Amino acid sequence: MAMRISAADCVFCGACEMECPNEAIAQGEDAFEVDSDRCTECVGRFDEPQCRLVCPADAIAPDPRRVETFAALKEKAAKLAAA
Repeated sequence: MAMRISAADCVFCGACEMECPNEAIAQGEDAFEVDSDRCTECVGRFDEPQCRLVCPADAIAPDPRRVETFAALKEKAAKLAAA
């Protein structure tokens, strides 16, 4: 599943945006937002989502509305790397 950023918890620091290897995070109106079509939870690059590691507010969590298998995330990562 893709990650999501809680607008209520986001402190708008931008750390997550800089760490995302897929450029899936961008500044939104009230918080940073994750493009679920680009988010692979860092599968294929890191053992865990880098955005979660750097978020000082613990505002990033898996998005229950965007459930994807490990295989699907790996396939998405391969497609993004090839583009």
